[in-house]
Amino acid sequence: MKQVWRVADVRAAEAGLMATLPAGALMQRAAAGLARRCALLLAGRGGVYGARVLVLAGSGDNGGDALFAAAHLARRGAAVTALLLTPGRAHAESLAALRAAGGRVADRPPAVVDLVLDGIVGIGGTGGLRETAEQLAASLTGQRGRDGTPATVVAVDVPSGVAVDTGHVPLTDAGRPRAVRADVTVAFGALKPALVVGPAAELAGEVELVDIGLAPWLRGTPALQVIERTDVADWWPALGASSEKYARGVVGVATGSATYPGAAVLSVAGALAGPTGLVRYAGSAKDEVLHQHPSVIATGRVADAGRVQAWVCGSGLGTGEESAAELRAVLAAPVPVVLDADALTLLVDGKLADRLRGRDAPIVVTPHDREYARLCGEMPGEDRVAAALRLAAWMNAVVLLKGDRTVVGTPDGRAYVNPTGTPVLATGGTGDVLAGLLGSLLAAGLAPERAAAAAAYLHGLAGREAARGGPVTAPDVAAALRPVLARLA
Repeated sequence: MKQVWRVADVRAAEAGLMATLPAGALMQRAAAGLARRCALLLAGRGGVYGARVLVLAGSGDNGGDALFAAAHLARRGAAVTALLLTPGRAHAESLAALRAAGGRVADRPPAVVDLVLDGIVGIGGTGGLRETAEQLAASLTGQRGRDGTPATVVAVDVPSGVAVDTGHVPLTDAGRPRAVRADVTVAFGALKPALVVGPAAELAGEVELVDIGLAPWLRGTPALQVIERTDVADWWPALGASSEKYARGVVGVATGSATYPGAAVLSVAGALAGPTGLVRYAGSAKDEVLHQHPSVIATGRVADAGRVQAWVCGSGLGTGEESAAELRAVLAAPVPVVLDADALTLLVDGKLADRLRGRDAPIVVTPHDREYARLCGEMPGEDRVAAALRLAAWMNAVVLLKGDRTVVGTPDGRAYVNPTGTPVLATGGTGDVLAGLLGSLLAAGLAPERAAAAAAYLHGLAGREAARGGPVTAPDVAAALRPVLARLA
């Protein structure tokens, strides 16, 4: 997994590293890595020589990084223009280097721009861009290069204006982000939360991490970790010559109803795509489930289902007394459980609190934002990682907080973010598929946080796979899990 660090940890690491280096060496390392990435981007736009480069430079080290990188490009023949947001406070050494390399300073952007370097503000910025800078950032969408295509915007370390530790993006009264929207962000030494979580992650574009020697100096606990393909592949249970269906795990699925039979069909489809050897269904939609999935063993009640290694409960279950009785039966089982959708609604009034507190086996809850608000009394807010961790600690459960960048939080304060999310999954029934897959992973023996992280990762890939065929529906996502898992293996 990739580690993601808070601003305070990055600052402390930078201070420790700089104490071992000549003055200015760390900035030169960052600028060299930034210039290299810019040169590669310009190679696809006709080359560095003759390219039109605009630098937006603030007063801090972020502006210095951008100006030094621009000096590298100017020495290779790029026509570089620097626009200084606070001219009297610009980084003096880097500005002198740019001028010595042939760059110039102007008070407005040139007519033609191939590449923009966003060095307005770095990890020390708070509260979004001020009005002048925000208007300048908004105008970048109108910049065009020599070939008439939009200028490539490269953010220096983070897109200017984002809340670095949370990924929150302040908005103007007109609803525009008070931040730069980048095509590429070149991060120095460590990933920051705004690059991987929250609405800021979308503004970051493609993220490239430049090694400046910071890693050995990062101390303590990372803010969160980013799930990678290799993690999921390593966690996935392996089949052997002695494998049989019961040894692979049995997952119970208590979902759906006469009103919502599709929820049962979809959650079972997600479970069947997972690594377990057998799926048991318990509920009033058993006829529909068996019609779609004849390999499933189906009964009408949880009490009649037989032994399982994990339960999935809630999707389309309903919220009446009969549904509450089924949820109580699931919670009484001494196995891990996934609580989704209606099961979460049934928890809101607190009547099942004793059932939750009395459990020794793990619980994973999978709320979207509105379900989170029903459980907590407020929306997740600006810091989705902190929100997931609060609910995890309160419920003593692993929380999978669904969204474009799904966050997984544990009761002991660990957090993970899924990078494969896609807006195409914002359609009815896809969460049912996710819950079923997650239950299958739990039944196969994965630790609850690993099961949640792996399920979110694969679910995102399946959404992307399904989108290749056009508009996405939940059955498309369930079907796409198979080719996704085939490539994983």
